[in-house]
Amino acid sequence: MKIMECVPNFSEGRDAAKLKAIAEVLENCSGVRFIDYSGDTDHNRSVYTFLGEPGALLAAALAACGKALELIDMRHHQGVHPRLGAVDVVPFIPLADSPMQDAVDLAHRFGREFNERFAVPVYFYGAAALQPERRELADVRRGGYEGLRQKMMTPEGTPDVGNRQFNERAGATAVGARKPLVAFNINLNSGDLALACRIASRIREKNGGLKHVRAMGVMLQVKGRKIAQVSINLTDCDEMPLKNIYDLVRTIAAADGVEILESELIGLMPGAALRGATPEELKIRNFSQHCLLETHLRNFRRR
Repeated sequence: MKIMECVPNFSEGRDAAKLKAIAEVLENCSGVRFIDYSGDTDHNRSVYTFLGEPGALLAAALAACGKALELIDMRHHQGVHPRLGAVDVVPFIPLADSPMQDAVDLAHRFGREFNERFAVPVYFYGAAALQPERRELADVRRGGYEGLRQKMMTPEGTPDVGNRQFNERAGATAVGARKPLVAFNINLNSGDLALACRIASRIREKNGGLKHVRAMGVMLQVKGRKIAQVSINLTDCDEMPLKNIYDLVRTIAAADGVEILESELIGLMPGAALRGATPEELKIRNFSQHCLLETHLRNFRRR
């Protein structure tokens, strides 16, 4: 049985009714296991996680993304997270013995059908990239929604699928294939955004930091208090466990007299990410076995 995961990110994290409406679409899709979803008000972004066999996964992804396009208008969107469109990113992740090429093929099929059905321009990234300079999602998303109209008119910014006409309401969508990614946010016991940005700069691979780490500093409002956050994407937890990242963030913050308040996971993570540390040692908020990808993979096989 070939099993894959899909983790679409939508540019809405504040309207609970809209988030629930998208979730209900996935709950009613046959052949997939809908795991969970979460929305963040500061990022103004939501993440949905579901898995299944390729055909069912494709149908569910198209249905959920269609509902998101119906509900989200980028002309009114504001948030601290970079984004290209209402359906910002749709990654397909091969699980168990599924080869990456299957995820690439599914991403390409989804991108074509998504554009045909909804007329939203598509850029392929990760293992599904058709151009080497588009492998990194950050490079695809550079300029954001605000710079998309101008970007699409340049040769280097031409979408992989669809024409160059700017879709003001929907923006554009990045569709990719990749290994399991760990979205791991570390909240500092401080409102010092400059410190969070310095830490992000020090730890990210691009600047000579830790391998497979993408990071940025953002400011949150938590119960009326400003909290600086180091928002992290770990693209390969087999080579880089969370402990290494956490320890380096803690060391850099401590040099400024700042402690880590807590950390959080967005979506699921492979158990390998916890190598060398417990969730308690990493101060992961609300951790349970539900957070582990392996838990849901086992449950899906037992159906």
